[in-house]
Amino acid sequence: MTVAKTSVLVLDCAEPEPLAEFYAALLGADIRVASDPDFVEVVGNSGVHLAVRRDHGYAPPSWPRPEDSLQAHLRILVARGDMDEAEREAVSLGAKPVVTRDNGGPRDVRIYADPAGHSFSLAVTPRKEPAAR
Repeated sequence: MTVAKTSVLVLDCAEPEPLAEFYAALLGADIRVASDPDFVEVVGNSGVHLAVRRDHGYAPPSWPRPEDSLQAHLRILVARGDMDEAEREAVSLGAKPVVTRDNGGPRDVRIYADPAGHSFSLAVTPRKEPAAR
C-alpha cells in the first residue's frame, strides 16, 4: 500500500505575507493563511502549490556571485509569445532582474530575484515533440 503524499516548495523569508502576495499575483493564485501566521500558502487552480515561511534569521541568497551556487530556484513556464508581457508583470510586482537577455529560441530564459532575494526564472514552455512510431 502506498501512503498518499503531496509536495510543497517552501521559501524562507523575513516577512511571509508580502512574499506570498508577490507570488500569488505573479502566478494568478490565492493565498491561504492558516492558524500559523508564519506559514502562508500560495495555491492556484493550475496545480501551483507554494508556501512561504517566516525565518527570523533570514538572509537573502547571494547568488549570482561566482563563489555561490544557485542551489534551487522556481522555473515559471510562459508561452513563447507572452515572455515580454510576463517580464513586465514580474518587474511591476517587485521582481529584480538578474539576467534578462533575450536569447530566443527554445532556451529563452530570464532570471530574476523575488522581493526576498530568491531566484526564479521565466522560461518558454517547451514544445512537445511528436511521439516516435
